[in-house]
Amino acid sequence: MSKQVTIGKSDVVATPLGMGTNAVGGYNLFPNLDDATGVKSVQTALNSGITLLDTAYVYGLGHSEELVGQAIKDFKREDIVIATKGAHDFSTGSEVISNDPKFLTEQVDNSLKRLGTDYVDIYYIHFPDKDTPKAEAVGALQRLREQGKIKAIGISNFSLDQIKEANADGYVDVVEDEFSLLHQDHGSDMMPYLKENNISFVPYFPLASGLLTGKYSNNQTFPDDDIRSQIADFKEPRYSNALSAIDQVRPIADAHSATVAQVILAWYIENPLISVVIPGAKKPEQVEANAKALNITLSTDEYNTIENAFKGFKDPSGKSL
Repeated sequence: MSKQVTIGKSDVVATPLGMGTNAVGGYNLFPNLDDATGVKSVQTALNSGITLLDTAYVYGLGHSEELVGQAIKDFKREDIVIATKGAHDFSTGSEVISNDPKFLTEQVDNSLKRLGTDYVDIYYIHFPDKDTPKAEAVGALQRLREQGKIKAIGISNFSLDQIKEANADGYVDVVEDEFSLLHQDHGSDMMPYLKENNISFVPYFPLASGLLTGKYSNNQTFPDDDIRSQIADFKEPRYSNALSAIDQVRPIADAHSATVAQVILAWYIENPLISVVIPGAKKPEQVEANAKALNITLSTDEYNTIENAFKGFKDPSGKSL
């Protein structure tokens, strides 16, 4: 049995490495996705020892959930941890973010149908809206937990003040937000609060759009029609600074006969402020490669070397530069 983590104050237990499934059925997010490949990627994750699958309604407007539901049919449900998210309301024809209790309740029921299950392990409010009192929105999820439809309550993309408001009754188990070695904004404010209140933290974009995989070099350029040309991490001086930090990870990867990406994922797994890291994948081979991070144990020196390599991405207050 690989390492296990408990999600917040719930009884949900997962591997510290999960799989983000936005590229499984997320046709509105990625071009040229193949459903069969997506299903196989999810099954590869489960066969590789990964137990947590992270999906959302907005990934393909329910299609990702449907494919995850197909993929898990031949596995024992109790061996799988399914996390999904809702907040996007398209009923009026345009996109509206809603945390209305009635809407969230309907969203959970719809997700259960698409996933082909009678409960989800973690349900996140995907984004905060402007109007709904946050404790009221979480209260709706607590009622669903009491009915057995969800096991753990999550919130995603909430500010620290919104998290505190949402957790007024102590119901929040897990927060999901962007965090990586290149984006450490939450390291000084949000993550310490979460640890003090026994709330798990799940970072998304842990490999920073692929930059932290080590596959890029200094002489690469990105044309205007490449989305990376619009991402700050791929612009100078951040790009060169990131590559310099990654170069310090390479000897550690070599020592473990691993890739840079696997060692970076192992660093998140060892980080005491992080519960589960959820890299995405478009192909089964990527899932298999990511899963190998579960077998890497970094020494204290190696962990600190990686942390120090990226310290230039923090200022003294812990904000990303």
